[in-house]
Amino acid sequence: MTFADQAFIGLGVPARLSEILAQQGITTPTPIQAATLPDSLAGRDVLGRGRTGSGKTYAFLLPMVARLDAAKLPAMPRRPRAIILAPTRELVGQIHASLKPLAEAAGLTAITVFGGVGQGPQVTALKRGVDIVVAAPGRLEDLIGQGHCDLGAVEVTVLDEADHMADLGFLPGVKRLLDRTPRTGQRLLFSATLDNAIDVLVKRYLTNPVTHQADSAQSPVAAMSHHVLHLDREHRLPVLVHLTSAPGRTVVFTRTKHGAKALARQLNKQGVPSVELHGNLSQGARTRNLDAFHSGKASTLVATDIAARGIHVDDVALVVHADPPVEHKAYLHRSGRTARAGAAGTVITLMTDDQVRDVRSLTRQAGIKAVTTKVAGPDHPVLAELAPGERTLVPGGLVVAAPVQQAGRKPARKPQGGGSGGRGRGQGGGPSSGSGAGSGNGSGARGRRRSGGGRGRGRAAATASR
Repeated sequence: MTFADQAFIGLGVPARLSEILAQQGITTPTPIQAATLPDSLAGRDVLGRGRTGSGKTYAFLLPMVARLDAAKLPAMPRRPRAIILAPTRELVGQIHASLKPLAEAAGLTAITVFGGVGQGPQVTALKRGVDIVVAAPGRLEDLIGQGHCDLGAVEVTVLDEADHMADLGFLPGVKRLLDRTPRTGQRLLFSATLDNAIDVLVKRYLTNPVTHQADSAQSPVAAMSHHVLHLDREHRLPVLVHLTSAPGRTVVFTRTKHGAKALARQLNKQGVPSVELHGNLSQGARTRNLDAFHSGKASTLVATDIAARGIHVDDVALVVHADPPVEHKAYLHRSGRTARAGAAGTVITLMTDDQVRDVRSLTRQAGIKAVTTKVAGPDHPVLAELAPGERTLVPGGLVVAAPVQQAGRKPARKPQGGGSGGRGRGQGGGPSSGSGAGSGNGSGARGRRRSGGGRGRGRAAATASR
């Protein structure tokens, strides 16, 4: 038995589940796991606050699987024994990916339920009988309304990213779903922030809950450095190209769906392999684009706030707010894509003259102290400091099929858009020279253009996050 096994077993986790974690390299409980597991494994209702990336997923999966496994009851048609509610399709999928090995070890079945895809397979699975349903609230309500699912046998209910569900207006549906679960069941609520909207859920649905606040969403991770680059609007794209062409994974946030699509296209055109993620994409396109980012085919993900919560990609070294968010909670959740599980990370906000007042207010409310630098263009030495390493540009970038599904229309049969397209000419558009990050002529078998020097940030393989 390893030290890692003993660490989780000491908190009450069954040995078989502890072994599954150890096999995945999860060797030490995170603060939120260490704080909540003794109570949740004992069957108590738990209210947990922890930053995205703090390990909340296993903090609720372990007690859920342990409880269902101990009961040794068979799966029942249309009557799941546990439900996990999450605000986005991506988070539903990632929770399910973390759950799968644990459920298999315990002989339990689990399915995902969300919109944007046909409901046929979901209905078939429910009819056959499943133990755990990981769901987005809207689709689950639809299936219940059609008589395909009944929550009367639910023993454990989990709300993940509860504050984000509140922000998205999902609370009425969440309440209707919770009203359908037995009052005697265990309820676990996890959130990055605990505000008035969450208090309503706690008072109405949790019984004598134990509250654990392992970290505060108002205090940034110590290993995360924050910077503001004050620049003219015409320098925005060249600076972004310079930053995103450095080694490592980068997530760039825009305020609008149109902005994300346009920026991904521009970055690809300049030679930065990029994919987009926003609400106008079909589920298939969102999955393909995320897979490209996970696998390393795309080094940059350009996203709206849909990706600020629950997108778990390890080794994101840099987060760039190309458009500063409207409010400080969005800033903190966006920034949480980096510096995960104790790793270091850098957060950069691009600020134009007309955004100075808003950005200062934003950072003050977020409780962070950012270093502000006036940047006259892509040759400023601070860019190489914030995103060190040899710049790499790939002619044509990356083309990933990304069909757009518009309201009221069926998706096109053939993929549309989603990247700059074309074969690229291997010239033009690269970062300007200066400070070890100058432009170069196309060279190499694939026509890659390299510039600059120094050590890179090291791109590690993507793994499922906690």
